[in-house]
Amino acid sequence: MQPEEVRTITDARAIVEERNLQHVKVGVFDNDGILRGKYIDRDKFLSAIDKGMGFCDVILGWDSNDQQYDNITFTGWHTAFPDAPVRLLPNTCRALALEGTMLLFLGEFAGNAEQVCPRATLRRVLQRAADMGLVASAAAEFEFFVFNETPESVRDKNYRGLKNLTPGYFGYSMLRSSVHAEFYQELLRLAADMRMPIEGLHTETGPGVIEAALHYSEALEAADRAALFKTFTKVFAQRRGLMATFMAKWSQELPGQSGHLHVSLARKDGSSAFHDPAKPEQMSDEMRWFVGGQQALMPELLAMVASTVNSYSRLVPGFWAPTAATWGIENRTCALRVIKGGATSQRVEYRIAAADINPYLAIAVAIGSGLWGIEHRIEPDEPITGNAYDRKLPVKRQLPRTLSEAAGRLAHSKAARELFGAPFVAHFAASREWEEREFRRAVTDWELARYFEII
Repeated sequence: MQPEEVRTITDARAIVEERNLQHVKVGVFDNDGILRGKYIDRDKFLSAIDKGMGFCDVILGWDSNDQQYDNITFTGWHTAFPDAPVRLLPNTCRALALEGTMLLFLGEFAGNAEQVCPRATLRRVLQRAADMGLVASAAAEFEFFVFNETPESVRDKNYRGLKNLTPGYFGYSMLRSSVHAEFYQELLRLAADMRMPIEGLHTETGPGVIEAALHYSEALEAADRAALFKTFTKVFAQRRGLMATFMAKWSQELPGQSGHLHVSLARKDGSSAFHDPAKPEQMSDEMRWFVGGQQALMPELLAMVASTVNSYSRLVPGFWAPTAATWGIENRTCALRVIKGGATSQRVEYRIAAADINPYLAIAVAIGSGLWGIEHRIEPDEPITGNAYDRKLPVKRQLPRTLSEAAGRLAHSKAARELFGAPFVAHFAASREWEEREFRRAVTDWELARYFEII
């Protein structure tokens, strides 16, 4: 049996026994889209795949630096950090090609923790679509920089003077991808082996930057693929003495790193809910309202997409990143790009997203806000032609400029509570407020250089 054939608990048991594995890897994704997990022995796995298991709920109560939030109610010192129930998901089985015959299974939080679990939050949005007679598909494309560095060397250098894998601006370069063909081909193989296949892989413009477009799939599977791709691209690079970063913007001299999302809707009979050849731009009413919902809710849901302090360093004019809730037909200066792909591939590209996204939450926003638009028949603005950066837009289309502002907008969003649940919104907004406070405690190199002597 192959990992992609695993669908049921019986299948999961069978493949572990078939491979005679003594241990299995299991993991869950946290607030920031970081994979947290461990090896468990065969007997524990065979029990857990049937009955579930426990993970310390601190996984949902700490930040990317393992520091506990001080402003949430779900967990903390006041609850003594009990185990939260986790259900293991047979159909997430992946071969870990970097570890011989080892297998990985993803989990999802259950019980009370399900209310604040990122993967479960996306699943609830997709159930909303199903209740409307719709099926959502998605795909992610990530830009990431690769460096001739190690976790030790970047710390020794204090993240300054880092050596990129390649120098210069070589977008879509056959030269660079051929010289480093082994890196590209091995990454393609790894992605195929782990069921996160890459549709396109090429150099972007900038030193050592690569873009990978993942194949589209049903939206929950697409989020699994995107989250796993980020994790195991970093693993892949570090095992070769390199490092990959998915920060939104690692250098003030270079454009940020996008994590664009492509989303579409189909009816249960398989026909496109977005394509209507009789309508302007071939956009069905549902697609127009979908875009209207995405545009209307983008400012108040931004914290779930741009969820780090660094995200807002990317959202500035002139660097290929949107700065307002705009949309257009095949317009890459807009936050929402409608792609007229015909009955089989008409879709929306959600371009506000950067490479630092938690894919579960960003896809939940991209789809959930669109469903809200369909439900409320929200009409979008007129599409923008030409340079969206040159347009003066109403205040309601302006985006928050800081994570703190975005978190406040999310915390007070009625639509967010309706789409994602009040417990999730309160928990996640508080976690972003914490993230901003952690940043405010820091004394940056910029501050030292600007004020140390002269003030």
